[in-house]
Amino acid sequence: MKESIAALAATAGLLIVSVAFGQQETSSAYKYQDPRVYADLAKAPKKARAKRNPFETDTQAVAAGRNLFEQHCAECHGNAADGSKKAPSLRAEEVQNAAPGAIFWILTNGVVRRGMPVWSKLPEAQRWQLVTFIKSLGPRSPNSIEKQSP
Repeated sequence: MKESIAALAATAGLLIVSVAFGQQETSSAYKYQDPRVYADLAKAPKKARAKRNPFETDTQAVAAGRNLFEQHCAECHGNAADGSKKAPSLRAEEVQNAAPGAIFWILTNGVVRRGMPVWSKLPEAQRWQLVTFIKSLGPRSPNSIEKQSP
């Protein structure tokens, strides 16, 4: 009987620690909610912002962009593009409301001082597919972030 109670107490203790750790991890994972991290989108030249996405309505481009995202971007931006300790959310309003050309410009030129690599080595079509995928995500509400499973 004492062994069962001790095992139950140990299990409860581990559960409390894991829940506390999960809450701590969630709060630090979204440290990029500061809107200043998106300021580089506004630095895209007018000519770049004016570029139209040739794959804007192409559903196959969304799937191709998702594959590229998983290969090149998810490591930093998270599997659901909600951001991580390394990189901001791509579901933020600043990104979702940005001109496709501005996102393309960021992909092409990077933001090296913030750790965003230059992706100009990817063919132009693939960068546009990434833009198409990113824009397909739509903004994530704060409530849906809290409900997300780890």
